[in-house]
Amino acid sequence: MSRLVGVELLKLRTIRTTYGLLVAAALLTALLASSEASKAGDNVASSSTLSAVVTSTGWTMLFATVMGVIIASGEFRHSTATLTYLAGPRRSRVLAAKAIAAAVTGAIFGLIGTAIATGIGLASTAGAGQPITLSAATFLRDDLGTILGTALLAPLGVAIGSLIRSQVAGIIAVLIWVIVIEPVIGGLFTAAQPYLPYSAATTLAGAQLGSGAGGVHVNVQRGGPVTATATPLPFGAIVALLGALAIVISILAARSRLRADVT
Repeated sequence: MSRLVGVELLKLRTIRTTYGLLVAAALLTALLASSEASKAGDNVASSSTLSAVVTSTGWTMLFATVMGVIIASGEFRHSTATLTYLAGPRRSRVLAAKAIAAAVTGAIFGLIGTAIATGIGLASTAGAGQPITLSAATFLRDDLGTILGTALLAPLGVAIGSLIRSQVAGIIAVLIWVIVIEPVIGGLFTAAQPYLPYSAATTLAGAQLGSGAGGVHVNVQRGGPVTATATPLPFGAIVALLGALAIVISILAARSRLRADVT
């Protein structure tokens, strides 16, 4: 297993897509955090505003999920799946190795994303000449939550990519789910918000429940930004939810799609 994980990590280190996604995630995170800080002006030091800035890591989580999809579906797009699964005939082990490699890489995405958002939050507060209103424990909790959230969403992306197999379709499916479907479901059924995977992951990072990749909660019925009324799941429950989803989808992929001929 360690050799398989090493091979998958080597693949990720030697392809430009990984770095492209990381740069895109970093730029969008910086843009969103800077936007939140600039809108607040001198009021950036308030605890709610500063929290909104340092938790602006939704794009990082989204791109980590897309990276997971590419790890799995890229094998089929570039016709390398046959060689990969011949080298590792037990396809469930190969899938597990991809998930572990995705989790490690996703954690790096999260680390960089939270470093950027937190850095912008602290710099904006210092530039306004205001004191830091959030405790060190809050910063640590949100930063670790971001890292854990991306580390959990990336293997979920691997499972989705393995099930769908088409790289383009897998990426589109993730984008539509995060940007369209989850906001619609959350807007229509508030009680379901805590159980939506992407929304649940963002709450690990301290974001408002129901915030999308752009950090704005949308109420479908009223058509405007509102405050979420549902209560986020406990930390452990979110980890269990995302882990269970990744495992269930991976089992479906291993027992159906990956049993088919790889060509």
